[in-house]
Formats: sequence, structure tokens, C-alpha cells
Amino acid sequence: MPLVTMKEILERAEQSGYGVGSFSVVSAEMVRGAIRAAEETNSPIILQIAEVRLKHAPLDLMGPVMVAAAEHARVPVAVHLDHGLRLDTIKQALDLGFTSVMFDGSHLPLEQNIAKTNEVIRIANTYGASVEGEIGRVGGSEDNSEDIEMLITSVKEAKEFFESTGVDAMAIAIGNVHGVYKSEPKLQFERLQEIKKIIKNPLVLHGGSGLTVVDFRNCIKYGIKKINVQTATLNKVVERVKSLLARNPEVDYFTYHDCIVDSACECVKSHIEAFQSYNQA
Repeated sequence: MPLVTMKEILERAEQSGYGVGSFSVVSAEMVRGAIRAAEETNSPIILQIAEVRLKHAPLDLMGPVMVAAAEHARVPVAVHLDHGLRLDTIKQALDLGFTSVMFDGSHLPLEQNIAKTNEVIRIANTYGASVEGEIGRVGGSEDNSEDIEMLITSVKEAKEFFESTGVDAMAIAIGNVHGVYKSEPKLQFERLQEIKKIIKNPLVLHGGSGLTVVDFRNCIKYGIKKINVQTATLNKVVERVKSLLARNPEVDYFTYHDCIVDSACECVKSHIEAFQSYNQA
């Protein structure tokens, strides 16, 4: 199965009414676990890595692993740069073979966000790659280093942003946050429906870890088609490794290695089921 673009994957999801998991990976073990889950469930997925994570998992090392894994997968897989902040990082990802990039201009005034997003679109078009943009501001931060205040996406600004850029997918803020939710999530489904009425392309939910299956399926029903998952996978890996070491403190490296692969696979599978993309490859 060839490496595909995010746009191709999300167009099929839009037509058939399911969601696609975009799973953040920071090691080769996590990549293997995610691909295995996708193949065993016959589900399309997106592999992604955020720019803020590159200090732990350098792009020149992780990028080729992600691209090669996608190229050899038996199901459609897109490879995506999440929360790209700098043009040189976005260009590097595209040079490595990423089929999708996100420019995160949510911290900028609307006019600057539009201008920068359009610049990224022009670059990505030369590679045949998809582009995700963001309007509004998701709470928290991708690496939990900041407590960024949430800014619910304005319908008016969403319309202007989309009409000015035509991005392949648009991330919005409807009460979702990165990382662990500090209280019960209260997603604004009415705002989601209002935005979807005027945006024809797929919408994206960041901060998928900690939501219920009902939350996910309502988001998908009302227009979300790409759902980002990171914290849940990282936490599952840590939980399973702790359990392994508690049972056997003298565990060898390769048992530890397999534990990471297995736990990443388990978490990805559970989200694929929640997103209803099982057997949609």
C-alpha cells in the first residue's frame, strides 16, 4: 500500500462517516505499534510528530522511520508534521517525504495566520502534500510545558480563514485541550455544527486523549474527521512498562522493547474502534 496524503485519507472518511486517528509517535517502537494496530484492524491511520517533540526525537532520525513504515504498511498511512511552527522545519519534513504538514498560526492575529498558512500551502503544493491549519486556540500545550488559555473558534473567523486559505483540514477549538483534562471535558457541539455548516473540508480535533467514546463519535457525527492522540499512548506505554518492571525488575531489553510496541498497539487499536475506522482501509 503506497504512502498517501492526509487529504486522501480524510476525503474517504468524510464520505463514509468515520474518523481517522492521527497518532503521535516519538520512537521506532511506537511507530511499529501504531502500524501493527492499523494493519490488524484494517484501518487507515496518520502517523504524526509535533515540532515541540523534536528535541526528544530529532526529525532527521524519526522522519525516515515514519515514512518507511508508512510505505511498507498494508493499509493507507499518511505521515504528518503536527504543530509546525517554523518554515524550515516544515520544509525539512516535506523533503523527508512527509505527505502532510500543519502550520500552527493559532497564536497569531487572523491576518498573519492566513498569510503564513498560505505560504505553507504554496510550499506544500510543490511536494503534492496536504496542509492543516488552525483557527482558535486549543488549551494546554502539545508538550505540557505551558498552560495555554483556550480560545473557542469563532464561526466568523473560521469562515474567513477557510475562504482565504482553502486548507485541506482545519483544526478548531470547541473546549478540547492538549494533554490530560483537569476537569470533565465540556465540548461545544453546537459551535462545531455551526462551523461545519460553512466549512466543506474536514475538521480536526486536537486533544483527543481523555475523551469518551460518546464524545468522539459525536465529534465525528458533527464534522470532525481527524482526531489527534498522543497523551493516551504515552501514558499507556509508561503504565505497561511500570507493570512489567514491577513483575520482573531484571527484565531484558528486548522484553522491554516488545512491551512498548504492544502497549502502543493496544492504545491505537482502542481508538480505532472508538473512531469507527475499523475495516475502512
